[in-house]
Amino acid sequence: MSDKSRHHKSKPFIGITIGDVNGIGPEVTIKSLADSRMTKFFTPVVYGSGGIISYYRKLLNFTDFNYHQTRDFSNLNSKKANVLNVWEEKVEVTPGNPNRSGGIYAKKALDSAIADLKNGNLQAIVTAPLSKEFVIGDDFDFPGHTEFLTHSFDKKESLMLMIRNTLRVGVVTGHIPLRDVVNTLTQDLVSSKLGILLKSLHKDFGIKKPKVAVLGLNPHAGENGLLGNEENEILKPVIEDQKNNGNLVFGPFPADGFFGNNHHSGFDGILAMYHDQGLIPFKYISDGQGVNFTAGLPIIRTSPAHGTAFSIAGKNLADPASMKSALFLAYDLIKEKPSGSADQ
Repeated sequence: MSDKSRHHKSKPFIGITIGDVNGIGPEVTIKSLADSRMTKFFTPVVYGSGGIISYYRKLLNFTDFNYHQTRDFSNLNSKKANVLNVWEEKVEVTPGNPNRSGGIYAKKALDSAIADLKNGNLQAIVTAPLSKEFVIGDDFDFPGHTEFLTHSFDKKESLMLMIRNTLRVGVVTGHIPLRDVVNTLTQDLVSSKLGILLKSLHKDFGIKKPKVAVLGLNPHAGENGLLGNEENEILKPVIEDQKNNGNLVFGPFPADGFFGNNHHSGFDGILAMYHDQGLIPFKYISDGQGVNFTAGLPIIRTSPAHGTAFSIAGKNLADPASMKSALFLAYDLIKEKPSGSADQ
């Protein structure tokens, strides 16, 4: 490990992958790093190219935004935002018009950042959004960042955990078609995801005895089998097992009433059964400032809780709030992580 990594507690290095160059990733990155607070707490390292940042800096009229660009990690400037040139060639940028090129260069940036995570140069990574449609190829047969990073760090399971202040919502099944959810849910899978959530709440967020709610799969949480048996056959046995092990796990709760009656405020973590069940209420409550954190990995990865937003790319309309929150959460998680810890 480099000398820089040994001293990351005082001022860590946080990598930012540029994402799809035709989406809002470059814009929210520039707007976030224009905030002078960033370089006071950590050294930001943007994985992409100076040409892309220069293009958007001019397009958005952010002429006051200054950055240091380099091809060598050892030549970073700790007082400025840094752009690490991952590629040399000039890339044609077409804001709002996605293409295969955007996917190729998003993957190049991601690969480079992962390499620096593995060799200890970075203490965390924040991933700007990419388009799964255009990045998928022979070496990226995954539905998104979460699954690709889980594979890259040789983990069988991880947990997509959406965070806004004390609201933390994880999902058992992530980026899969809704029709596949029922057949994917098993006691083993729910137990694994619940275990990751409990461990993350304790180790990453410093909650000694986390209180967790489990949402039901069916309307009214199955209504005692009338509307489905998954609650009785899968969820209740897992919850009972967790209680027998001394964990504060409750449910299954009907999802609509749980959020509609503000019951979420009484829990440290919530486990939803599928993507939209958890993310629709989360995104509504978090008001554009939520963060996606991948729990269960040996590294820290956060991301803004939005996509590429091609419809507004290049129009200076993108709100950087979620990206800023992702950067500050990454910093907070670095501080929380025990020195020398290699896993969560």
